[in-house]
Amino acid sequence: MILNTPYYLIDERRLLANLNVIKHVREAAGVKVVLALKCFAAWSVFGLMRRFMDGTTSSSVYEARLGHEKFGKEVHAYCVGFCKEDVREVGAFSDKIIFNSLSQLEALGGLAGGCQLGVRVNPGISFSHFDLADPARKYSRLGVTDKAALKRALPRLSGVMFHYNCENDDFGHFARHLDCIGRVYGDVLGRLEWVSLGGGLYFTKKGYPVGKFCKKLKAFSRAFGIQVYLEPGEAAITQAAQLVTRVLDIVRNKIDIAIVDASTEAHMLDLLIYRQKAKLQENRGGRFTYMVAGRSCLAGDVFGTYRLDRRLKVGSEIRFLDAAGYTMVKKNWFNGLQMPSIVVKRLSGSLDVVRRFSYRDFVNSLS
Repeated sequence: MILNTPYYLIDERRLLANLNVIKHVREAAGVKVVLALKCFAAWSVFGLMRRFMDGTTSSSVYEARLGHEKFGKEVHAYCVGFCKEDVREVGAFSDKIIFNSLSQLEALGGLAGGCQLGVRVNPGISFSHFDLADPARKYSRLGVTDKAALKRALPRLSGVMFHYNCENDDFGHFARHLDCIGRVYGDVLGRLEWVSLGGGLYFTKKGYPVGKFCKKLKAFSRAFGIQVYLEPGEAAITQAAQLVTRVLDIVRNKIDIAIVDASTEAHMLDLLIYRQKAKLQENRGGRFTYMVAGRSCLAGDVFGTYRLDRRLKVGSEIRFLDAAGYTMVKKNWFNGLQMPSIVVKRLSGSLDVVRRFSYRDFVNSLS
């Protein structure tokens, strides 16, 4: 099959590798696992993912509704700031509504229908390589910090959420922080039905001590008689997708610059936000040096500078790795550039073009 670039390519076989680790953690640790839609919401592969996960967790009404309609199973509805209409809407199809503050719980909890209620707790500890993404950064608005007030609210709560990790692949660090939460909040956890430890844990990464991870989670759950939830985003889909592009032009300004038919600003926005370099599929360290750049008008629209084993030319294919998490959900119409299609490589090996975007999609995104 000949595919027009650019396109996101989701590989179900690679996705399955992560899902099998998740299955093992669910069974060995007794935890429940819900997909964080803020990271990945490509519902064309939910049919596979729902076989290995317990549901979805959201950061908005639309994400919660998507989880309900396209994934099924449990729906956890969280938002930093709900309004009354939001709570009434998500209350119709969610299992749990998690408020960011006790003031929101007090003002809106009565509108939640039969949903279980929870709040997010900020434990004052975190793991993040970036201040921008640190949930416990100075003056953080994310979660309840007053433990005494939290304890007074316990009669209204069935659970709490601690989301305090970001790209944490250090088991030792995770274990120490979990022990800290147990010491500080043990008297709270013992009075609740469930606790979510949030996402940001790279337990599907190659070499991660999954066995120790499971034992730690199981011991924590037993110590407080509580159901533990995990909310993986990246861990569920890492290495499972690529952004496939082609070279449109090569210009020279002291170095060779290959311009591809995609854009960091529009199609891999996290690269700009966190000032990171895109990962290439091919081996690097060769004798041909290229800056690979996008075709938007943004001067800094650059994927990275690489030393390749091959000489690039117009029409050469370039594949960027890890183009699923916090990438597809952030794609946008900057410069009116062609939106990458979404292609799924099914477990059978067949390619399924599940979505092509057109001028009409561009027009309908505006008014």
